[in-house]
Amino acid sequence: MDVSEITIPGDTPGTEWRLPVLRFQGRDPKAPKVYIQAALHAGELPGTVALHFLCERLRQAESEGGIASDITIVPQANPIGAAQSHFGDLQGRFDLGSRTNFNRDFPLISVADRATLLDDLDDYPATDRLKRQLLHMALGADLVLDLHCDDESLQYAYIDEAFWPEAADLATALEMEAVLLSDGESSAFEEAVGFAWKYEVPGERRSWLPGRLSVTVELRGKRDVDPMLAKRDADGLWRFLAARGIVGEEKVLPAAFSGPAVPLDNVEILRAPEGGAVLFHRNIGQRIAEGELLATIVSRPGQPGGSIDLHAPQDGLVLTRTSDRLVRRRGDLMKIACDGPSSALRKAGTLEN
Repeated sequence: MDVSEITIPGDTPGTEWRLPVLRFQGRDPKAPKVYIQAALHAGELPGTVALHFLCERLRQAESEGGIASDITIVPQANPIGAAQSHFGDLQGRFDLGSRTNFNRDFPLISVADRATLLDDLDDYPATDRLKRQLLHMALGADLVLDLHCDDESLQYAYIDEAFWPEAADLATALEMEAVLLSDGESSAFEEAVGFAWKYEVPGERRSWLPGRLSVTVELRGKRDVDPMLAKRDADGLWRFLAARGIVGEEKVLPAAFSGPAVPLDNVEILRAPEGGAVLFHRNIGQRIAEGELLATIVSRPGQPGGSIDLHAPQDGLVLTRTSDRLVRRRGDLMKIACDGPSSALRKAGTLEN
């Protein structure tokens, strides 16, 4: 394993950021190359600890000549966000300077223009330099995994329809409980990678990308940083790499994915109509029926009519839930994966900012 660091100068005198990069060398230069990163939202750590245990297996496999292709791993992809605390609370999702989500505003380019990402880096602030370095590394690979987590959540993934159903082996290997099929129409990291591949030929858009994969994996919730879960996720990542012929001597094909795979239009987001204390009546992983009571918002405690009941808009699977119990007006409470489309309008791209 080769360990190197990318140095990102800060935007003020005397500051800089260091981005550790771990590389494993494969024996077959023609095998599909792999790039895996975690903690782009700096406080989302299930992927970081999973990669810690995965690297143990990869080091052993590399010493035995058991890795077919080059593998690049960035276990903590956002040192800038990891250093942002406000009154003791980590602020690793949005850059405090630009107020931009660290997983948005990645450059949308063709893979043919990959080298330009590193041109004139001194012209960019630190956050943009970071994004350009990450995207440059990812576009040197064929299989790209961006490991995140949600708040309180099942194991699921956002997978561009251009990679489905070929990517079902990843969903099975990681024992995902749902897949959300995205349209690839945002500037998030995994969609910027997909964009570069889709527009590899100028003027043409490819709608199917066999042999390639760029995906956001949601490894349950923020508090699911646990040694047993981390080792289980590392085993799942290993199974996926084995199924693709990247590690091990033989391909081990997982069983077919049996969970729901629904487009983003079929995701109902339950939002708070008013601010207040939230009482949940259903938990993640539960199937719910249309009209079922899901949550109560206590907006004016002790007063007549001081609470609001929220009901399921249609049948579905409760995928995520907020861990906050004091919620703001229009704050997201739940995501529900449903068989049918939501009646709510959705802009193209990601579900959240």
